[in-house]
Amino acid sequence: MPKLKLISGGLRTISDGVADGVPAKAPERLPDADAFDAYSRTVSGVAERLTPSVAHLAVSRRTRRGRVAEGAGSGVAISSDGYMLTSAHVVAGGTGVSALFSDGRELSAEVVGADPLSDLAVVRVDARDLNPAQLGDADDLRVGQLVVAIGSPMGLAGTVTAGVVSALGRSLPTRAGSAGRLVENVIQTDAALNPGNSGGALSDGLGRVVGINTAVAGVGLGLAVPINDATRRIISALMKDGRVRRAYIGIVGGSRPLPPKVSDRLGREAGIEVVEVVSGSPAARAGLHAEDLIVAVDGEPMGDVGDLQRLMVAERIGQGIEVDIVRDGSFLKLDLIPRELET
Repeated sequence: MPKLKLISGGLRTISDGVADGVPAKAPERLPDADAFDAYSRTVSGVAERLTPSVAHLAVSRRTRRGRVAEGAGSGVAISSDGYMLTSAHVVAGGTGVSALFSDGRELSAEVVGADPLSDLAVVRVDARDLNPAQLGDADDLRVGQLVVAIGSPMGLAGTVTAGVVSALGRSLPTRAGSAGRLVENVIQTDAALNPGNSGGALSDGLGRVVGINTAVAGVGLGLAVPINDATRRIISALMKDGRVRRAYIGIVGGSRPLPPKVSDRLGREAGIEVVEVVSGSPAARAGLHAEDLIVAVDGEPMGDVGDLQRLMVAERIGQGIEVDIVRDGSFLKLDLIPRELET
């Protein structure tokens, strides 16, 4: 029969002279605690590093009735002397832009250049002491990788959300006037993005900006224009010339599996099917037809429209190129001279 012994602070049970009520050990940490701590430290570290580089952009626009309306977005400092990267649709039609930083500074900004076909723009504020973000490479991302989005939804500067890369290789259709284009290799993330996040930074776990967030796809769907070699060239052109020049051949096309004999001969599975040829375009003059399969341009294999778009740079304007096509099972070569894309 256990005995009860009165002690300071209450009773405890004694069994065979040994106390059964030994103070409990400190509770063991949950198995995932270390992982959650590491996750938190990573996100907070990215936030501390990047928040000073991200600003809330207030954009004034004049309505049809002559009134002034204000839109909002975000921007990312990419140089200490005032250059910032944002989304083209954030500053489109703006008559005035100001940038509010996390340290309380509000600086007027001017649009240096915008490229609606990549949804990127560069603005510049009058400052020489910005905290530039480090640009990374979206081509190194993997599905499931941690990413952090920093922006200013609803005007709340320095807002941080985190998630993972949900998908890679998405396409975002863009348009400027009569010209249309697909932004290739867009990043999809489950990090919450809302109006005002557009133009903000999507970062990897090391605080490197791998994308510029865009909320044009709708609330809750997180997309970001990737930072890679192609977009770095666009950013450089915007900073230098204020615009991006592109070559144009005048086709509408899409990826299509190659016929078995063609696939065996080339050792590849896909080419670009010409769906439509624009009348009077360089492609029409060269003799391209609907249902032709483009398999190479200047010796470069073509598997989808993105492969062709990457070749249509300013240096190709007015320069002859050789297009390898398959028509009715036969291989043909056509000479084509791209012209500048008008937007």
